[in-house]
Amino acid sequence: MTAPGDMSGRRVLYSGAAGGLGHGTTLALLRAGAEVYSIDHDHSKNECLRADTPAELADRLHLIEQDLTDTPALRATLQEILRSGAVDVLINNAAIYPSKPFDDYTLDEQRQVQAVNVDAALVCTAELLPGMRNQGWGRIVNVTSITLTGGWENLSPYVQSKGALLGLTRAWAREFGKWGITVNAIAPGAFPTDAEKIHPDPEAYARFVLEHQAVKRRGTPDDFAAATLFLISESAGFITGHSMAVDGGWSMN
Repeated sequence: MTAPGDMSGRRVLYSGAAGGLGHGTTLALLRAGAEVYSIDHDHSKNECLRADTPAELADRLHLIEQDLTDTPALRATLQEILRSGAVDVLINNAAIYPSKPFDDYTLDEQRQVQAVNVDAALVCTAELLPGMRNQGWGRIVNVTSITLTGGWENLSPYVQSKGALLGLTRAWAREFGKWGITVNAIAPGAFPTDAEKIHPDPEAYARFVLEHQAVKRRGTPDDFAAATLFLISESAGFITGHSMAVDGGWSMN
């Protein structure tokens, strides 16, 4: 068995890897020895991730700019990646999070959120599953959200999408376990990322966060990366269908 933090030889597909919590986790994966295929549509964030990647790790980072709502193109990208072998780890993280009252959303706007946050995860999982199944080993992590606890308003399509990912986590864990594949969810708390820019008063929001957390500091990308690396490690091979809250003790189950 490899050490808990050793990802040497593992190939990772990570959607939404260049922004928010993905940026720091991608760097952690590279430091752990993984080869990372980062799929992100934002050119500026991709370039920032490229710039922050140490030169000695750069050959194991593959930056792919991809519109996740273009299903044929996404499938073609995934199939090209798979030509060189199975992908061991899939992290379904990409998400958009528009904020406004429920009755202000059009049906097309709601569908757009589902297309990025859920449908892309379905496509990635469907394409990567055969390789994981054939090798008898795989890790899938779906990134959900603390918003599932019901503490936020004006995010109904986003919350709906994260609820779908949690349900898929449990369904896939039951179905894929016989092939040595674990499926878990990580529910990040209120981390200081670009997602917080939707709040009109950042200082008041930061106070609101700390009031609700048991741990009285803001979370960091390293906190999220540590949880991710554990769930995709050999050490977590008997954990599946689980939702791990990484939120400083905001929600306790």
